[in-house]
Amino acid sequence: MEPVVSTNFHSRKQNRSDILKQFQSRYFATSRLVSFPWTLLENELERSSSSDIILEILKQTCLHALCRKFPPSPRYRKCFLSELIKRVEAAECEPLDELYDALAEVVAAQDVAEGYRTYLLPCGNSVSLLENVALISEGTTGLVTWEAALYLAEWALDHAQIFAGRKVLELGSGAGLTGVAVCHSCAPSSYVFSDCHQSVLQRLRDNLSINGLLNNKANTSRTEVRVQDLDWTDVTEERLNDIGADVVIAADVVYDPDVIAVLVQLLSKILKRGGVRVPSEVFVCSTVRNPQTYTGFRHSLSAAGIGHRVMSGAVNHVFEYNRESEIELVQLFACQ
Repeated sequence: MEPVVSTNFHSRKQNRSDILKQFQSRYFATSRLVSFPWTLLENELERSSSSDIILEILKQTCLHALCRKFPPSPRYRKCFLSELIKRVEAAECEPLDELYDALAEVVAAQDVAEGYRTYLLPCGNSVSLLENVALISEGTTGLVTWEAALYLAEWALDHAQIFAGRKVLELGSGAGLTGVAVCHSCAPSSYVFSDCHQSVLQRLRDNLSINGLLNNKANTSRTEVRVQDLDWTDVTEERLNDIGADVVIAADVVYDPDVIAVLVQLLSKILKRGGVRVPSEVFVCSTVRNPQTYTGFRHSLSAAGIGHRVMSGAVNHVFEYNRESEIELVQLFACQ
């Protein structure tokens, strides 16, 4: 007769597995520490009176091969490890050498203004991006990943058929999260990443190289990838025709009233190029930080003869990020 395994055992095993997954995904994405399942961890420590789960967490976070290769900033790692130590000591568990060794390594590291974030894709690939710690640095917001880019990437993963086998142009690519996710998971024939800030373009190229998209030998996505300096103020129809995009996307480009007029002018060129096939899909994803600014953008679209419809419906939650902000994705089209 086979031994009977208790429901309680299965429940605890599943609980531990959930804790590890949550810690890993949040640590990889350098989520706020308050978002980690600390209460679940405390309960597990009280039940077991052992530091075993802490060692498992270390193996899935700080000591994981991806995070050894692409580590978060020293400051983030220090705060994370300090919080782990605090929980272990509060539970009066046996001290764990590996935990203190990891903290000593971080304390000895030089503090820097940048670190990596890593996101796991459903296809099995991962996206690792070097980003600045500060939200605004070197006069630009393009050196970090914003919520709208993550949302747009999740939406793209749910609608891969829109991108499969097609030419894609992304406006304001920033750190590159959306495009890397699309290239790895949606099989576009080509993908043009674009921006105009030189620091952003250099970081973008570095991040694409890290993810194997600029080296033809390392590019397993079979997508032709290019990075272009695209200044919205002087983009010509000829330039747009040369790119020849079937799909155009943009995330978090509607944040400054001063750039709305230039953006709308560019979108009008994209949608109304005379005598040339225009993209059949144009999508803009925005975090609505200032309702007045966003309303101004939509009014400017209407004034330019550009219609839009909101893409409603939930997306599958793939990435770790703050979902409290209002995010709207719209599809644009030229009015008759």
